[in-house]
Amino acid sequence: MIRFFDIFFSLLGLIVLSPLLLVLYVAIRLESRGGGFYCQQRVGKDGRDFRLYKFRSMRVGSDKKGLLTVGGRDPRVTRVGAFIRKYKLDELPQLFNVLKGDMSLVGPRPEVRKYVDLYTPEQRKVLSVRPGITDYASIEYMDENTILGQAEDPDKAYVDQIMPDKIRYNMKYIEHRSVKEYFKVVFLTLVHIIR
Repeated sequence: MIRFFDIFFSLLGLIVLSPLLLVLYVAIRLESRGGGFYCQQRVGKDGRDFRLYKFRSMRVGSDKKGLLTVGGRDPRVTRVGAFIRKYKLDELPQLFNVLKGDMSLVGPRPEVRKYVDLYTPEQRKVLSVRPGITDYASIEYMDENTILGQAEDPDKAYVDQIMPDKIRYNMKYIEHRSVKEYFKVVFLTLVHIIR
């Protein structure tokens, strides 16, 4: 049933939001050199890699200088990029991932292989479901970039504090996974974005 809602809402979202997607794509292309989309290998269900789509919010080649974005002081982020990140608009192309079946609307955010390789056997349980665009951890850590921006060592802060905490939130959804819980997370996400 959840897969049905994923297909329905991702298709509806792509149709309804197509004018906005086009405007954002053009704005990104006009501001800085490079394409409008950014694709990155992430780890999905059962530990399989897939290509995650996002609107590009950083200058081309920025990912070679580190995988984490560190708040407002990260010079790699473009002006349009800062805006779309603030309102989570950079995530909209992931509706294509949902439609393809790589992702769900609701589920643990997919990590890059570098961090998945650090998971304990217990933490690897988050790979038992499709990753999602949003979940309880995404709601709780909407200001993650700001937190990392204040850390002396952002990578260490992410691995030692944020990642384990996010996995605990992920498990909350996985252990109570249902259509009711799915819609609850979608509703809470919309409320937090509006706020």
